[in-house]
Amino acid sequence: MTVSHLIKSFTLWEFLKAHALTLKYFFKPKVTINYPFEKAPLSPRFRGEHALRRYPNGEERCIACKLCEAVCPAQAITIESEPRVIVDPDGTVRGDGSRRTTRYDIDMTKCIFCGFCQEACPVDAIVEGPNFEYSTETREELLYDKAKLLANGDKWERAIAANLEADAPYR
Repeated sequence: MTVSHLIKSFTLWEFLKAHALTLKYFFKPKVTINYPFEKAPLSPRFRGEHALRRYPNGEERCIACKLCEAVCPAQAITIESEPRVIVDPDGTVRGDGSRRTTRYDIDMTKCIFCGFCQEACPVDAIVEGPNFEYSTETREELLYDKAKLLANGDKWERAIAANLEADAPYR
């Protein structure tokens, strides 16, 4: 054993270094976030709770192309559609050849949050929004239907639009 090693072990040098490190950080400002009241910033590409968006005039964006259903690796999306019917002001009913969704379901217990549905959608109808606080007490509450998805879209539209705008140069 060398003399320096003997002195270091006798004076508990590692112990003193550890306490010096503790005192160094003890007086610095804390970096802990008080979570329910303070939230860390999220990336515009964060993939949270799903939402169906509308156009500014209130019409649903989904054109029932079923690309999101086809691309979903977990097979969590179910879509049913029918031809769109338009009623003219004079009361005549006609179709324009387009489709609309009658059923749009997502089983959130199957979803792996890959974002493929969002990337496949040609009209940005289905998106994964910024909400990550959607815990439930039962499994049935995680079976989202069209009404729930549209309500999410209405609730988070501002944040979703801002995130899509921020991410647009990279798409």
